[in-house]
Amino acid sequence: MTDKRNVFIGTDSGATTSKTGGIWEDGSIVSTELRQSSTNSQNGTEAVISGWIDGVLGFLKENDISWEQVQGVGLALPGPYQSYGVMGNTPNLPASFVGWNFYEDYKNALSTASGKDMDLIVGNDGDFGGVGEAAQVNDNNQKSVLLLAPGSGLGTAYVNPEGIPLTGDNFAGMEGGHMPVPLHYLGEGLDKVPPFTCGCERPWGCIEAYAAISGLPQYIDFFLPQFPDHPFHHSTATPKENALSLRGLAQEEDALALKIFDTQARALGIHAANLCMVLDPSIVVIGGGLIDPESTSDRFRKRYMDGIEKAAKPLLWPSQRSKISFVQATLGELSQAIGAALMAKYSNK
Repeated sequence: MTDKRNVFIGTDSGATTSKTGGIWEDGSIVSTELRQSSTNSQNGTEAVISGWIDGVLGFLKENDISWEQVQGVGLALPGPYQSYGVMGNTPNLPASFVGWNFYEDYKNALSTASGKDMDLIVGNDGDFGGVGEAAQVNDNNQKSVLLLAPGSGLGTAYVNPEGIPLTGDNFAGMEGGHMPVPLHYLGEGLDKVPPFTCGCERPWGCIEAYAAISGLPQYIDFFLPQFPDHPFHHSTATPKENALSLRGLAQEEDALALKIFDTQARALGIHAANLCMVLDPSIVVIGGGLIDPESTSDRFRKRYMDGIEKAAKPLLWPSQRSKISFVQATLGELSQAIGAALMAKYSNK
C-alpha cells in the first residue's frame, strides 16, 4: 500500500523548461502528470528561482499535498559545476550564471516558502535522470545501469547497484556527452571533414554533436548533397526548423532523415560500447525523444534501438555481449524530476 504521509519533490531545470514531480516515501510516483513551466533563464537567476518555487507550489496544490508532508527536495540542473551547487560554464545557460550558488539560493527560497529548514540535494540532470530510470528497470535486482539520453544535448549517467549516480570528485563525472567520437570508425566519410562543432567548444568532435539534436543541422549540411531531390534544397525554413522536422519526416520513411538517425544510432552505439568497456553495467537504458512512444512509431524505435545495439555489441568483451541488456527508457520527461526526488529520499535516510 502506498505511504502517502511523506513526500519528496524533484525539480528538473533545463535551459528553457522546468519540470516538477514527486514521489511518496515508498518510492512510488505521486503523479505522471508532470508540471512544466518556462525556466526564464534570460531574465536572470532570481526569475529562475521564482519559477522553481512556483512549480513546487503548483505541484503541491494539484496533488493536495501540504508543505508539512514534504521531507526534502532534489534539483536536477545541467553541469558542470565549479563546486557543489555552484554553476560552472554550462553551454545552454547564460554566461552570467557562471559562479551562481543555486544551491544556497534555492534552499533559502524553499525554506521561506515552506516555513521550515528544507533539506535540498542538487546534481547534474543527466545523473538524476539515470537515477529515475534505474529505479524503473532495476526492480531491486542490484544491478548497475548506464543511461544515454539524447535530447538538446546528450545526458549520460552511471548508477551503481545501490541507486546512486557517479558524480566524480569535481562534480563533473559522467559528462560523457563531451567525449570524442572515433570518426574513423563511425564511417560515412565523416572523418574526411572537420569535426562537428559542440557548444562546449572542444574541437575534437564531441559525441553530443553526433548523437543529439544540437548536431542535426550539421548532419543536414553533410548528407543533403547525397539527396538532390530532397525538399530541403528549396526550404525557406531556418536550419533549426529543418532539423526539428527530421523526427517527423523519419516516421514517414524520409530517406535523408533515416540516414541521419541511423548514423546517430551508430554513433551512440559506439559510445555505449566505449562506456561499457570502462563501467561494465548490466543494463544500458536509451532515453530521449527518439524513443518517445507519443512522437515516434514502433517501427522507427525498433530501427533506432537495433542500430545502437548492432554498433555496440561487436565492440564489447565476449563476456559482456550476452549479459548487457539494451532497453528503452520508460519515464520520458519525468525521469529527471523523479530522479531528483529519489535522491532527496536517499539523502534523507
